[in-house]
Order: sequence, then structure tokens, then C-alpha cells
Amino acid sequence: MDMPVNVPVDDPNADTEWNDILRKHGVLPEKPPSPTPIIQEALEEAVKRAHENRLEDKDLDELDELEDEEDEAFLTKYRKQRMVELASISAASVYGQVYPLQKPDYAGDVTDASQKAFVLVHLTSSLGTNIESRLLTDLWRELARKFGEIKFCEMRADLCIEGYPERNTPTILIYRDGDIEKQVVTLRELGGQATSMRALEKLLVDVRAINSNDHRVLHTQQSDGQQSSRGGKHTEADDDDDWE
Repeated sequence: MDMPVNVPVDDPNADTEWNDILRKHGVLPEKPPSPTPIIQEALEEAVKRAHENRLEDKDLDELDELEDEEDEAFLTKYRKQRMVELASISAASVYGQVYPLQKPDYAGDVTDASQKAFVLVHLTSSLGTNIESRLLTDLWRELARKFGEIKFCEMRADLCIEGYPERNTPTILIYRDGDIEKQVVTLRELGGQATSMRALEKLLVDVRAINSNDHRVLHTQQSDGQQSSRGGKHTEADDDDDWE
């Protein structure tokens, strides 16, 4: 009876000629494929997509500025794409302002209107000292101008709902198809007194009122990123200012 022979192996995972011979004869199992090529391929694909989509967040003026840097056919494609998007947005932009509400008209101006489009209601504070409510009023106007396909409304909370707690203002009610899709009580979850357009646009994306790849949203993200980059720079002059 043949006795098994113990073949000396220093490191079965090493890439040596001896290990290759042992694998060939079945003494060692085949090495699993290296993940490196797969990772490398994924990285190359990510870089390729980033390059192909580098103009996604550019508006028409920014595309014109790139005439000397980009291929004309490539720019023309994006110009046409952006013009189609703008035409579509323009056709849907039937609102474009903040609509004040009266209680008797609430059902028609909000509930019924939400059968055609998203309707967002800002229930405001009755006090001029409520910083969050004042902030949201300003942002509401900006959102209404930017996203004209969405109806933005505003009404004092205590006139809309008798006895509504002041501490719960501002409140955002989001209507679609006759129902409340979401309600946000105060701006705490959106950033409080630091609530920004970006936070509110993310809210619109979350409730599917706008698409995440909408160029208006991408443009806000790009602008915020540039501001953060500038704001993050630290110079010796900043250190000197601390001592003034």
C-alpha cells in the first residue's frame, strides 16, 4: 500500500515555480482569481463615466465658455439636451410664485390643485421673532421662482388650524394627488436656522417632486461645493485676523 508523501510547502499562496508544479499535479488547489483586475476595471469605468458626464451640471452659458476646451460635436449634443430640458421645464412652469392662502379656498387651492402638481404649504409663525419661519419664507420665494412646476403656498398656521402650537412652526405640508405625502414640523431635520436651498431641494427629491439629476439641483450642488472649497482655505492672513 502506497503511503502518502508529505510534500514540503513553505507558502502555498506564494507565486513560485514549485507551487505552480504542485498546483499542476493537484497537490495544491488553484489560486482564486486576483480581485485586482476587477477593481481596476471598475475604477476605469467610473473614471470613464465621470468624464462622459462632466457637462451634466452645466447650464447654457457655462457650456458656451467651454468652446475652446471641448469637442464641438460633444458640446452641441449637450446644448441640445439642455435646451430640451429647459423647454420642458418652461412648459411645466405655470406657477413661479408663492401663493397666499385663505381658509375658505384651501381645498381648491391646495387639495384639488395637488391632482395636477405637487403643492407645498408653508404654515408660518404668527410671531415676527421666529427666525426659522422668516428664513423659510425667503427660501420659499426662491424655490417658487426656481421650480415653477411646483405650487408653493403660504398661510399663517393659527389661521389655518385653530390652536396650532406656535412651537411647531414653521411647518411644511407636501400634497400630491389630494393627500399629504409628507409633513415637516420646524426646520430641525433640515438644518434649523442654517437650512439651505440644498436641504430643501433634497426634500423635493426625496418626495419625488423633482429628479435627482435635474440640472437645477446639480447646479446648486456644484455652487455649494465651490463655496465650501473657498471657505475651507486657510491662510496666514486668517491667523493674523485672530489677533486683531
